[in-house]
Amino acid sequence: MASPLDDRTRAIISACVPALEAHGLAITTEMYRRLLANPDIRDLFNLSHQRDGEQPRALALAVLAYARNIENPGALSGMVERIAEKHVGLNILPQHYPYVADALLGAIAHVLGDAATPEIMEAWGKAYWFLAEILIGREEQIYEAHAAARGGWVGWRAFRVRARVPQAEGVVSFELVPEDGRPVMRHQPGQYLSFRLDVPGHGSERRNYSISSAPDSGHYRISVRRIDGGVVSDWLDDTVREGAIVQVSAPAGDFTLACPPASPLVFLSAGVGLTPFISMLGALEESGAQVPVRYIHGTRTPATEAFGAYIRDLAAAGKLTADIFYSRQAPKGEDAPAGVTRHEGRVTPQWLKQQVDAKATWYICGPDGFMRDMVAALREAGVPRERIRYEFFGSAADAVLV
Repeated sequence: MASPLDDRTRAIISACVPALEAHGLAITTEMYRRLLANPDIRDLFNLSHQRDGEQPRALALAVLAYARNIENPGALSGMVERIAEKHVGLNILPQHYPYVADALLGAIAHVLGDAATPEIMEAWGKAYWFLAEILIGREEQIYEAHAAARGGWVGWRAFRVRARVPQAEGVVSFELVPEDGRPVMRHQPGQYLSFRLDVPGHGSERRNYSISSAPDSGHYRISVRRIDGGVVSDWLDDTVREGAIVQVSAPAGDFTLACPPASPLVFLSAGVGLTPFISMLGALEESGAQVPVRYIHGTRTPATEAFGAYIRDLAAAGKLTADIFYSRQAPKGEDAPAGVTRHEGRVTPQWLKQQVDAKATWYICGPDGFMRDMVAALREAGVPRERIRYEFFGSAADAVLV
């Protein structure tokens, strides 16, 4: 267990909040420049998040949140858990942490210059290792649980693409089975897989994809949307066919659904953000859980509506009610199926506030801006914080919502 920080260290970190507000992004950008100069460390990261600046921004928010809550780090327990799960998915180990310490402290000294006094640097060194020890301890627990689980594993495991299924315009599903023929760990509905992929012309790449199949011990399924110019999504769509071998780490993530659930459920998604909800719906179906489920989803056109037939079947069977929003073109010339309401346009905060069931647990997944708008609307409508769950794949991109 990490030793508590002393009063002086906490006071110094708290006093650094204005500097982080002004220079946090410059510090994290410099930190990643230093860290990624090491090829062995660089291969642990999703480099697309570096190119678009997402990861430095996310870390800057996380560091700022840490400094603001240094007197009460328990307030960041949710963020810490998400980071630990992400690290386990990417196979981050204790020996990687000193590299991050050197890069972060070096970046603070570089950006703040003379303002980075020896006292400030000492305090940030203590604060970093306090948090690092918490993460290392939690990650060790998760690794041990993976190793002990039936079908579980630690590290990278070879999986073969058993089937490749076009799911919608721009979305393809890949069914994955272990190359060694042994069982796989039953995932918790809502978890994701992390992949180590060798992409020609780009080298080693890391990606996370939500599992879109119901839990079982034989296979996983992911469903990937092609992104124009996307290094990995384009390669998967253009190149990866049945029989291809990919390297996968065990299921991770805390955006999960307990079965049977204790309250009504609302699944709110946009685009390919629906994938964890398809897994959750499959788990609910298999468990026979009797709980009201509402499915709210935004897509562009009927052609881009992944798993649309599956949702209509569940609605026709009375297992959910659905609201489908079409931002560009709604279906023409046909009535909506039983249990499904169709809308033109996007899911808006104004519409959402009129639909609030304060007794329901809300699960939200989609583009970052969409999630921020939806979470803000629900909070303004009086939904308790503990009934709002959301999935950000950036390891700390939700710090603004803490």
